[in-house]
Amino acid sequence: MPYPPPLPLPQQLERQHEERARMEKEMAKRANQARLAELKRDTEKLLKLATELKESVDKSNENTLSLDAVQRAEEIEKLAHRVKGKMKR
Repeated sequence: MPYPPPLPLPQQLERQHEERARMEKEMAKRANQARLAELKRDTEKLLKLATELKESVDKSNENTLSLDAVQRAEEIEKLAHRVKGKMKR
């Protein structure tokens, strides 16, 4: 069986360009899906930590604030910063 004649160079380049563009679009789509999954996971953790912090603060009085509450607040701050960075991408 004879092979089809090769495409002229401009058509070959155009086809390569189209294939590259398709692959880049697919990679961007997958990256966005992964980023969204991370955002969902991080925001769920953020909600959990905020709820735990509220419970800890509710248990304290005007004279005491537990070290655990302070650490949790710091963790919330770091996670919120990371979520914000991911949203900007």
